[in-house]
Amino acid sequence: MLAVVFDKPNKYKLAEVAKPLIAPGKVLIQVKSTTICGTDLKMFQGHVPYISYPHIPGHEFGGLVEEIGEGVVDIKVGDKVGVEVHVGCGSCSRCNEGFYNLCLNYGNFEKGHAHIGFTSPGGLAEFCLVPAEAVHVLPGGLNYDHGAFTDAIGIVLWAIERAGGIMEGENVVVVGPGTLGLLAVQAVLSFGAGQTILVGTAKDEKRMEIAEGFGDVKTLNIHSVDDPISEIKNLTNDLGADLVLEFAGTTSAANFSLNAARRGGRVVLGGATSPGTKLEIDLSIIVRGHLDVFGTMANPKRISQLANIMMGKGEIDIQPLITHHMKLSQFDQAWDIFSNRTEEVLRILLHPGEVDVGLN
Repeated sequence: MLAVVFDKPNKYKLAEVAKPLIAPGKVLIQVKSTTICGTDLKMFQGHVPYISYPHIPGHEFGGLVEEIGEGVVDIKVGDKVGVEVHVGCGSCSRCNEGFYNLCLNYGNFEKGHAHIGFTSPGGLAEFCLVPAEAVHVLPGGLNYDHGAFTDAIGIVLWAIERAGGIMEGENVVVVGPGTLGLLAVQAVLSFGAGQTILVGTAKDEKRMEIAEGFGDVKTLNIHSVDDPISEIKNLTNDLGADLVLEFAGTTSAANFSLNAARRGGRVVLGGATSPGTKLEIDLSIIVRGHLDVFGTMANPKRISQLANIMMGKGEIDIQPLITHHMKLSQFDQAWDIFSNRTEEVLRILLHPGEVDVGLN
């Protein structure tokens, strides 16, 4: 099968590799739509420490069930599916609480852990073998492209859940207008948020326009005003946000988020940060501001099933976030566009095999 292979940091190739063989408890998926994510770029650069090279990346994909292994139930050959990437051992204390994203046996295949596209081969290939626990059968009306967003939307929904959800009418600030930020804007609107503000920079103008198309959304370019925090307060009755969701993964975004919250507000830091990222903050902002600050990673407790339901109801629209459809065989071109952030790229969907690109 054709696959993208990261040979070592800063080197990749498109290559023919062996097709995975079915195994008990596993599902073999014929990949139909798969994406490149910013984490793949960090992985390529060698900034993800638990990757063993050579490695097949790809952790956001949808496809068709080709085979099921012994013991697999509730999934059948021919199902259209999406995949979430974390599968825990199922026996440690974190897994028993439903937090398989925090599995204490991370990377231990013998105990059942898998992190698809990270510690096990991913979906930037024609086929991918995954544990059945990672598979979400798509509701009727959804296609393979929707399946490729199952994991990303789950990440956003879990970030909101970490903060206790959203009460109707609460003011929400989303920091970072990438794919996760744009999905978060749609999610909070569907949950009844009041004033919803998306924060970005001068280079994010096109993404801000996309967000404004989702509904009653204010956008703030921090480079266009002298005091962005004052602008946040002006838009929230001089209070600040009830909830801030950060998806930029930088120290400046984290600092901004903590300052944008009202007294007694909630802040969720959900951007993908590399190990060693240091945050300097005036601690009194948190202590005297009585802030609840949450870190969040991934999407436990099968919350990605809700992602598929919301897409099925039209509460989250993925189409404005897909800027390119290309064949997997065009990966070189896709990688150049994505890694250099040209052509106002958001999500590039790659389609392995002989499929009608964009008609999935």
